[in-house]
Amino acid sequence: MTEPTITRATEADLPFVMATERREGYGALVGRWEESRHRAALRDGRHAYFIGHAGADPIGFAILRDWASEERVTLIKRIAVRDPGQGWGRRFLARVVEAAFHETPAHRLWLGVFPENLRARRAYEAAGFVAEGVARGSAFFGGIHRDELIMAILRPDWEAARGVHPAA
Repeated sequence: MTEPTITRATEADLPFVMATERREGYGALVGRWEESRHRAALRDGRHAYFIGHAGADPIGFAILRDWASEERVTLIKRIAVRDPGQGWGRRFLARVVEAAFHETPAHRLWLGVFPENLRARRAYEAAGFVAEGVARGSAFFGGIHRDELIMAILRPDWEAARGVHPAA
């Protein structure tokens, strides 16, 4: 299996993004936006959209909020693969983390995951994310408030895991 590549998404990629976030079962775990909200986010400079590819085929998407923020803290708002269980998710996530740390001065990359989403949690842990605690009722999702497990990876930890030593 080849390593996925990633590209910055454009409005032409929105049909893929929207179809992926609307896959069966994703409504309870991933979330979804209407096309107008995706278009606005693509244009606002605060969000960065990525598409993962296996060869020419799209395999997943990621939406990061507070891209290149002054606070150097970026949120992975949403990440999903089209066909889970094929081994692409973890490798795509690794490319997204790499892009965030290579293309921005981010110090902290974080996300919220529903505690019962064990598959996603294992993928985030494999990428170096550390569970920090539960934010009670922090997600208004599907008409109800739900808890989120907050996970993060810091640039120094990511660099250390890759044998990168910051310049003195």
